[in-house]
Amino acid sequence: MAGHSKFKNIMHRKGAQDKKRAKLFSRLIREISVSAKIGSPDPDSNPRLRSAINNALSSNMTKESIDKAIKKQTSTDDKDLIEEIIYEGFGPNGVAIIVETMTDNKNRSAAEVRSTFSKYNGNLGVSGCVKHNFKRVGVISYDKSVSTFEDFFDYCASEDVEDVTENESDFVLETNLDNFNTILQKLENKFSIPKFSEIEWKPLNFIDVSDEDSARVLIKLLETLEDLDDVQTVSSNFNINDSLMDKII
Repeated sequence: MAGHSKFKNIMHRKGAQDKKRAKLFSRLIREISVSAKIGSPDPDSNPRLRSAINNALSSNMTKESIDKAIKKQTSTDDKDLIEEIIYEGFGPNGVAIIVETMTDNKNRSAAEVRSTFSKYNGNLGVSGCVKHNFKRVGVISYDKSVSTFEDFFDYCASEDVEDVTENESDFVLETNLDNFNTILQKLENKFSIPKFSEIEWKPLNFIDVSDEDSARVLIKLLETLEDLDDVQTVSSNFNINDSLMDKII
């Protein structure tokens, strides 16, 4: 497993273990509200909102809280106005990093993100400086208990999925943006609500990080960015071999 994938799996597991934290619920609520605001409040026609709702349900959020977050998108109260801002930059060894934030104070977010990059030997760049290293894909994850891998793979292959893999606990599939919502609906009908689904930034190329000190600083940078209150997701194109990753995490 590539280092960046292993890191994401670890971060997802940490999130699952911390379901009851107000911070996680706050992120889920922001994603639901913004998804409903920039698209349709109907999840059947808004794949991003559908994924946000699924992730909230998988994290044991109540339907009442989800409905409230969707309705919040029609609010005219200034305190409810949330902006979606994407930051791009570089970590140690020139690793490309994309930070997606949702905030009611863009000056605060910018200062926190910039400070974190600087603290861990990184540099915050200008818009567009690293996006060309990634492409947007739909990612859907199911617990391996839903099926055998062979049956899961065969079903996904029949639905024009781009890739299907398995790790120690999950089946993970990728799809292009055009058919993400259609495939998500079919999978829900076949296997129920997924463990996790979202639109991600997939690296098109990778930067190898083999030095232990650089790897430790890079992982600390990514973890600290993930922990910022306004940050929703952090994507990067590093590759650290499994033995070194196990040593530093």
